[in-house]
Amino acid sequence: MAVKKSVQRISEIKRTTKETDISVRLDLDGTGESKIDTGIGFFDHMLEGFAKHGFFDLNVSVEGDLLVDGHHSVEDTGIVLGEAIREALGSKEGIVRYGSMILPMDDALVLTAIDLCDRPYFSYDATFPTERIGYLDTELVREFFYAISYSARMNLHIKVLEGINSHHICEAMFKSFARSLDMATSNDPRVINVLSTKGTL
Repeated sequence: MAVKKSVQRISEIKRTTKETDISVRLDLDGTGESKIDTGIGFFDHMLEGFAKHGFFDLNVSVEGDLLVDGHHSVEDTGIVLGEAIREALGSKEGIVRYGSMILPMDDALVLTAIDLCDRPYFSYDATFPTERIGYLDTELVREFFYAISYSARMNLHIKVLEGINSHHICEAMFKSFARSLDMATSNDPRVINVLSTKGTL
């Protein structure tokens, strides 16, 4: 049975540009505690859900050019969180590597699958009934997950199977991603070094 590693897998990443100033602290083996401030309320809510349901301890602080729009803040948060995931994983020795979850939330049903293979690829099949959820533009959800997949160098597939409510679809997406990542980052004592016939990821 897969379990979390006993060694610390913690990372702290900071990234500053002319558009955003972002800091992320991630503990892959936490209890789901989080402190999130992105300036976009619904995005905060989604990241809190990600931490809680993935059992990750997560601190995120974002200062972005929200007077322009939310694009830079959301996309750059994905970049930094992806870097934090990759750094916290280290050599990836002993991890299960793959994770997947079909997660329901009321009318919404979302499939997420992950391979922590160090080869970025992103597939996204989702449509939102509304253009915004609170102050989050729904088109930015794709940009966030795209940024994570390439920054963390993971193969990430997200597919909305059912859903008529944008809030439910988005929340199911973040929770499904969290559960999949929790599974993929878990340790299996049967894995010697890394889970690859090549001997490396």
